[in-house]
Amino acid sequence: MAAKLSGGGGGKYQVEQNSEINVTPFVDIMLVLLIIFMVAAPLAAPSVEVKLPRAVAPLAPNPPTPIYISITADGQAYLGDGALELDQIGSELTAQIGRRSPADERIFIRADKGTRYGDFMQVMNSLQDNGFYSVALVGEDTDVQ
Repeated sequence: MAAKLSGGGGGKYQVEQNSEINVTPFVDIMLVLLIIFMVAAPLAAPSVEVKLPRAVAPLAPNPPTPIYISITADGQAYLGDGALELDQIGSELTAQIGRRSPADERIFIRADKGTRYGDFMQVMNSLQDNGFYSVALVGEDTDVQ
């Protein structure tokens, strides 16, 4: 025995088109997604406000001849006052420190506020590739009250 699915007369295998959309599964999926987003949204945003204290460290003694690498906003690197290519960092620094070990030498990096992070990391990677692991980042002094 066959069940009649829709409409009037016709043959045993004739089925009329049903043009109505069943929205119940769609509504179920939307409600599940809504609940997921309502639960997950507060977890994604940091809600703890933290005011960081100022770091007041004692002044470190200056090295005999500080070595400064400056990075401008457009990504150009300078050793002291002279322009510097990234592939020359190792040879220029080795010539400047003389017989001292690169691992014991501290390099001071001064970077402009507008410097791209990628330019800064190229300088850092070049320093590490040439054995200079002690790096200090120079910032603007602020008045401590």
